[in-house]
Amino acid sequence: MEDNFEIFMVATPGFEDALLSEALSNGFSNALRSQGGVTFTGGWDDVWRANLVMRGATRILARIGSFMAFHLAQLDKRARKFPWGDILRNDVPVRVEVSTSRKSKIYHAGAATQRIETALKDSHGLTISADAPVTIKLRIDDNRVTISIDTSGESLHKRGHKEAVGKAPMRETLAALMLRECGYDGSEPVLDPMCGSGTFLIEAAEIAAGLLPGRSRDFAFMHLANFDAGRWSILRKMGEHRRPIARRFYGSDRDAGAIRMSRANAARAGVSEAINFENLSAADIKRPDGPPGLIICNPPYGARIGNQKMLCGVYAGLGEAIKREFSGWRVGVVTNEAGLAKAMGLPFKPKGAPIPHGGLKVWLFQTDPL
Repeated sequence: MEDNFEIFMVATPGFEDALLSEALSNGFSNALRSQGGVTFTGGWDDVWRANLVMRGATRILARIGSFMAFHLAQLDKRARKFPWGDILRNDVPVRVEVSTSRKSKIYHAGAATQRIETALKDSHGLTISADAPVTIKLRIDDNRVTISIDTSGESLHKRGHKEAVGKAPMRETLAALMLRECGYDGSEPVLDPMCGSGTFLIEAAEIAAGLLPGRSRDFAFMHLANFDAGRWSILRKMGEHRRPIARRFYGSDRDAGAIRMSRANAARAGVSEAINFENLSAADIKRPDGPPGLIICNPPYGARIGNQKMLCGVYAGLGEAIKREFSGWRVGVVTNEAGLAKAMGLPFKPKGAPIPHGGLKVWLFQTDPL
């Protein structure tokens, strides 16, 4: 099997450019934007590092090979000849997912899945299981079968240290991409006046401290035949180094339970000393001492939590507080309804592409410095 191969970082739809920017900043210099994410060429060390350092990627796929197949019998034959043993261990169960395109003569994904599973069992003695720690993904497009291994396992938004979440939690991967879209680089204060479980602030504090997002969790690649625990241990130590950070992150919420959740999550992430949490209504927020920074929040919206008409007053109150207290700060607000953003009375830029979040389409509304 080739030492270098294509590696695919899956992006939240609409954030491919932000993910590309992050990949380049993390040293993946040959990264390119592609449909649904970012691709680059590398080896297994690069796969491990991508899982460890990438904040915005949903998962990392290693595209380990491909072949042509024009019918099921050919798919079966070539799957049996593929060098699965270079990557997969006989003692680790696997799961198979197949997707097909209309351009392929093999169009029945279910039948193709069965052929691959049978080939894996018969030719390599592998066990197939629905809850296996390793997933093989096959894409049949224009009669070419591309084989990928999901090297992440659980979605990368599961950092490994956040247990408590609210009614409509923001995924860490999406929060990281939105912070990047708002121009956050770790050097300025960040305030979230409706902080929920604290995701925006914890991500921002980790970025400022140089803490790597994958430092607290395990990954599917640890179950592969080519995994080197010693080399991984050296690489993982990168995540243990941290920069000292000042207490320049501020979170508030009218729900006392949310504040307790946020504090607990920040403590598990190791950044509680950098974040000041208060039980406070959004309309009562005050400007902290120091330079201007970024206000970012994911307020409730009608289809998500409550009645949209009743929420207009909440948005208006927050907007008034921001206009009164936060001259020079930038604002980023996530909502599914332009009317709610408009109620804030802030000079938002034209909205960008819709973002899937919690089964809805939302937008990130941004301002320049006020």
